[in-house]
Formats: sequence, structure tokens, C-alpha cells
Amino acid sequence: MATVAVHGDDHADHVRSRPATFRALGTAEPPAAISLDGETFLLDEVLKHDSWAATAVYRSETRAAKCKFNRTQSIGPVPMRWLGRYLAFREQWFMDRLAGIEGTPVSLGAVSVHGEPVATAVAHEWIEGHALAEGEAVDDWFFPQLEAILDEAHRRGIAHVDLHKRENILVDDQGRPFLIDYQISFGIASERAGARVLLGGLLRLLQRCDRYHLLKHRVKHRPDQVGLTLADMQRMRPWWIRAHRCVAVPFRTFRRRLLTVLGIRSKSGHAFSEAFPEVAHRRAA
Repeated sequence: MATVAVHGDDHADHVRSRPATFRALGTAEPPAAISLDGETFLLDEVLKHDSWAATAVYRSETRAAKCKFNRTQSIGPVPMRWLGRYLAFREQWFMDRLAGIEGTPVSLGAVSVHGEPVATAVAHEWIEGHALAEGEAVDDWFFPQLEAILDEAHRRGIAHVDLHKRENILVDDQGRPFLIDYQISFGIASERAGARVLLGGLLRLLQRCDRYHLLKHRVKHRPDQVGLTLADMQRMRPWWIRAHRCVAVPFRTFRRRLLTVLGIRSKSGHAFSEAFPEVAHRRAA
């Protein structure tokens, strides 16, 4: 199995690419060419390939696209293609729901390979830029624009849910904010009144979490705009976020140790030591 050199505090280590069971496409890779919106796109770069999806950049003669191929690899005798179809359908639903909001990914429709639609794949226009970096300076209008994007998503009945990850905030080449990755977002698809009553409270709770995490990012990057400190945010942290951390932190620790034992990550256990890190976008230069 191929090894990949790791840089950083444990640069002497080497990590392996993931075993097939821990790769969304098993031993396969994203296809060399796909069809989107009436155009042919050629593979330019594979950004990551983890247990959930293989994500790659494709380019046509006129534009670029980011395509995610969700899981098809079985787990032992258990088929998992159904999960890939569900994940693709779900992410497409969120993109359709958010269509027209500047600062969210623009869907490119159905993905085809050799003329056949791929039900486990979803694609949107590639955003030239980088994930918001730790300590990165942003313009005065950056967070007001990002807040407006989130407010409109909330108005349309969506909670992002994963906004605590700074990597889901992109800075494009003009310095504008984009809010991406709706893989675990929450929305109420049913129009039935009963479903909306039952799930409405959960939606509002998750939207409050979104606003808390956005404020925390703003405190880190533009404290002059909010007059708060990280210590203030610690005191303001809602009980349900504290409760979630009681589960999420031990799970993340267990997952890191497992990936380290398998040799997928170096001894640090952090995502950057993988052959394909979890951040599926270029880092700031």
C-alpha cells in the first residue's frame, strides 16, 4: 500500500492511504471525465477520499466544478450504495432549497459518466478561494455578509449544523464569504403540519447553534465588531452544545486513535496527516 510523507511536528512518520473499507469508492477513484449541465468536465484534482465520499475538482473549457461521489463501497457483506444515493439526494435537496442565495454553492444538476446518470454523485460550481484560516484577517463587511447568508438560509427553513468548523467558511478570491458543506444540515422536507410542529423546535434549536458558532468565529477574527472575548463565549455556551461535546469529543478521540492504529494518520491523529485531509478545499497560501 502506498505511503505518504507527513510534514509537521511528526514529519518523520509516514501514513498509508485508507483501506478499501474506509474509502467511499473502495479501491476505485473518481472517474476521469463527467458530464454536467451539458458540458464535459475532466478530472483536475482529487481533494479528499474518506469513508463518506470522494471529492474532486473537474474542469471544462469554460468553468470548474466540485463533484462529490458518495459511498458505494460495501462494509463486508452489507451493501452501502443506498447510503450514497441518500447522501447525494439529501445534499442536492439543500442546494435546491438554497438556490439564489449569493454565497452558497450553485448546483450544476445531475452527474453523468459515459452517458449514465450517477445517483450517488452531486456537483456544484467550484469556488476559487480557500477555507478561512486560523487568525486570518478579513474585511469589515465579511462577517455581516456571512451573517446575511446564514439568516436567509434560516429563513428558508435550513440549519447548517456544522458551522463550528471554520473550514466550512470559504473566502473567495475577492475576499467574499461562502458557506459550504450541507452534508449534515437539517431542514424539514415534509409539508405536513404535524411534521413541522414536531420538528420545528429542533430546527430552531439548531439554528440557535448556528448563530452561536458564527458569533464565536467573529469573536476570533473580528472581536472589534462584537465587543466580546472567547471567555465571554465560553460563559455564553448553551447547555445543549455542552451536552453535545460530552458525546462528540470522546467519539472524535476514539476515531483519531482508530485511524492512527490503522496507520491512516500519523501519531498526532490529526486530519492533516492523512493522504487526503478532511478539508476538501485549498488552504490559504
